[in-house]
Amino acid sequence: MKVLFAIVMLLPALLMAGERPNVVVILTDDQGWGDLSIHGNRDIATPNLDRIASEGAVFDRFFVQPVCAPTRAEFLTGRFFSRTGVRGVSTGDERMDVGERTIAEVFKEAGYATAAFGKWHNGSQPPYHPNDRGFTEYVGFTSGHWGDYFSPVLERNGKLIRGEGYITDYLTDQALAFIEARKGGPFFCYLPLCTPHSPMQVPDRFWGRFEGKELGMMKGTKGLDDSAHTRAALAMVENIDGNVGRLLDRLDALGLAENTIVVYFSDNGPNGRRWNGGMKGIKGSVLEGGVRVPCFVRWPGRIKAGTEVERIAGGVDLLPTLAAAAGLKVDAPKALDGRNLLPLLEGKAETWGERFLMTVHGNGKRMQWSVRSQDLRLVNGETMYDPAKDPGHTKDVSAAHAGERKRMEAFAQGYLKEVAGNLEKDERPFTVGYGAVTWLPARDGIVVGGIQRSGRAPNCSFFTNWKKKEDRIKWRVAVGAAGTYEAILHYTCAAADLGSVIELRMGGSKEPYVFRDGDEARSSELQFGGVKVRATISVAFDPPLVGDEHDRSGRGGAESFVKDFKPMSLGRMELKVGEGVIELRAAEIPAGGVADVRWLELRRVDAGDLR
Repeated sequence: MKVLFAIVMLLPALLMAGERPNVVVILTDDQGWGDLSIHGNRDIATPNLDRIASEGAVFDRFFVQPVCAPTRAEFLTGRFFSRTGVRGVSTGDERMDVGERTIAEVFKEAGYATAAFGKWHNGSQPPYHPNDRGFTEYVGFTSGHWGDYFSPVLERNGKLIRGEGYITDYLTDQALAFIEARKGGPFFCYLPLCTPHSPMQVPDRFWGRFEGKELGMMKGTKGLDDSAHTRAALAMVENIDGNVGRLLDRLDALGLAENTIVVYFSDNGPNGRRWNGGMKGIKGSVLEGGVRVPCFVRWPGRIKAGTEVERIAGGVDLLPTLAAAAGLKVDAPKALDGRNLLPLLEGKAETWGERFLMTVHGNGKRMQWSVRSQDLRLVNGETMYDPAKDPGHTKDVSAAHAGERKRMEAFAQGYLKEVAGNLEKDERPFTVGYGAVTWLPARDGIVVGGIQRSGRAPNCSFFTNWKKKEDRIKWRVAVGAAGTYEAILHYTCAAADLGSVIELRMGGSKEPYVFRDGDEARSSELQFGGVKVRATISVAFDPPLVGDEHDRSGRGGAESFVKDFKPMSLGRMELKVGEGVIELRAAEIPAGGVADVRWLELRRVDAGDLR
């Protein structure tokens, strides 16, 4: 009787859960608005992406930020990125404050199965890791970009794995497996792909369509780049289209299409000067071409096919929109900047009102900003353009719109004043001990002496040219849990350089640090007190660099080529809670060099059930 009563009491909730839509969000990396056949690009064929658009809604003017991590933060939180602690794209600038509430947490707490497959780019170490931000399952990489897209080293819930085949195919495979396993629903699947971001790599069957192909959209247009880079980008988008087709077919086969919301958008403008509807600006620009991207939403059960949304919208709107579509209450601890777009998608918005969307890139003297109203874009408070009539930003229309310019300027200055502290240099340390394992990559370290990065961009780099005792590798850290930690160095070393003695030291910083946790802040004593461990590199491991053989266009030294690294235990140490510096040095160097270093792994020996 008690069991029957419990079932009766749960029945309304079970029925509600059954009616809730599944959600699939596909986010591409560096795909421009013009990289789609539905937008008029005759050099590319994207039938599956066009299908999402034709079977659902198309946003005419959908805006994001000029670079990757800020856009992702806005999607995940429904808030302008500068409010969330995100400042940039690397060396910690990409981290969202842990006090932010994510879209995954909203859906997970409502009973949804949640997973993310791909490029995270909003923090690597717990509590910034996707598994700590509402995603029960995660496969991909947390950095800003990766050095090789074929059989790449990735991670699954914090553990290193080897992907199989081309990265976009593999990540889509993981999403399909998740959907299959969770077909009873409801589920929230986030597929943040890393293409067509460089390195410009794509399987032969896609590259074959573009290698040496004449690109008609480039003809007669000054400043466009008719190069291997452009051809590779278009080939990578066609690969994305094929994978999206696989996903749509699986939803059909499982009978889930009718009640599954599929959202498709990109994180910024194109990563090259290719056809983009005549808009001025590419990735990294606050102009229209740098921040206007495709966005399609398909939900056959609710959204009429062929819907066109003319009102401006952005990635910041997706959290409140998807939550409303699922009937979920957001309960955000901080005010959202995004708006619920469901009335627009369903054609029920009788009034909408004026709104402004803010774009910021860089900081200090290098900071650029623009603000978008329904019809106009104000750039750095200096010039105003009408992008629909003048996509190339050739005519300043400030004089004709003095009133709107004044309102837009006031909005921008108020926002910039509010977030001024978050636009300054990021002084947050890297967190240790908030999970069972902490990975400290070369990306997040700093060097002293002659040590160099393997590429100009930190994201997927390793440290090399370590030759002298004066050389150092350092990470500024905040230890959140006292205990026993095993330190594991991931290295390569040629046989001729064996014998170096590596010492890992833990020391207190000379200056106290305030660790920001959302709106809360705490300072703690620097308690490391010179803890250290030592070990000798006695096993040679010197694999070749890979990646060049897969490149369709040269990377020019910005991105590192990659190789495998061997783990070696440096020993165990007792750590206390506090802030300080982890330092790697070579106490003895019997040969000409020490080692190349990719990661320092700190594993809590007494972590128990922690991830």
